[in-house]
Amino acid sequence: MTVQGPYAVVLREHRRDLAQPPSSLLEVVTLPPQDLAAGQVRVRNLYQQVIAASGDLMFETTQIPVPAFRVGEPIYGTAIGTVVESHADGLPVGTVVLHMSGWREESILGPGEAFPVPDSVFPGPEYLLNQGVPAYHGIVDIAAVGDGDVVLVSGAAGGVGSMAAQIAKARGAAYVIGIAGGPEKTRYLVEELGLDAAIDYRNDDLDDRLTELAPDGITAFFDTIGGSQFEAALRHTAFGARFALCGTLAGQVSGGDGGHPRFDIMTALVHEVQIRPFTTRHTPDQVQAWNTHYAQWYDEGRIRFAHTLLEGTLQRVITAQDELLAGVHRGNVIVRLTDA
Repeated sequence: MTVQGPYAVVLREHRRDLAQPPSSLLEVVTLPPQDLAAGQVRVRNLYQQVIAASGDLMFETTQIPVPAFRVGEPIYGTAIGTVVESHADGLPVGTVVLHMSGWREESILGPGEAFPVPDSVFPGPEYLLNQGVPAYHGIVDIAAVGDGDVVLVSGAAGGVGSMAAQIAKARGAAYVIGIAGGPEKTRYLVEELGLDAAIDYRNDDLDDRLTELAPDGITAFFDTIGGSQFEAALRHTAFGARFALCGTLAGQVSGGDGGHPRFDIMTALVHEVQIRPFTTRHTPDQVQAWNTHYAQWYDEGRIRFAHTLLEGTLQRVITAQDELLAGVHRGNVIVRLTDA
């Protein structure tokens, strides 16, 4: 009798330019069955996180400080699943775990690769599939946001930006402004996430709105977009403003200018703007710092898990990647795997 192996998403060929949708490069294949070795667990995946960085990892080389995806091999990403077979002490069958070997129906994980999800902290285990670590690190460690700050967040309806804006509020910022695309997203930022104001970059004039909302200038800017939004933020800085540069999403889509904004050197000099680019290594200290504050702030009602929950098979995860890069969804994008 032939045993059917689990499904996985494999990179068929490397991405050559930003105009290529990820779905054109990915396919679902059947992996050969694999027995467990000592210390390993087999996890049936329940939820798959979808992030913009996966699109960059499909290129042959990437500046992101993690390994690029390899042609002919399953890609990876953060997922949550249930242990269905265990050869590991401390991870019995039925344990719900967080891990980085997703984009597949089943994952075989070794020591130190599966992290148990605590019970009764959040409404569901998928609440841990967030991008709060870079948001927290950027707002707290890089931009040093605190009491009295006037904070601007680009990409504020996205997975990282939505967390960063709420963290700024929780840290005591006096006024938090989010930039997003379209009236539905800007309404969401103010009415549901509790930001003080929002700017619709598609329909509003950024300079006019920043003059209105921050007449004395912004003191901190958390940027996930780059391009013209970076340029506008620089024109509206208070003295000594801190810029935490987290990403260039405007340059991760076809025709985008995110990675090459014009830099107004004179304004930066006169205002002594501090430009602080950063990457987040997800060190144990960074993860622990976020998880501790996330649980506390969520329990206190000071932060919400902004997310879009989709349902479907691994093929739905692939199309969700296209939709994420096209700006279709808001918050953290998660697919609940219905065949799990």
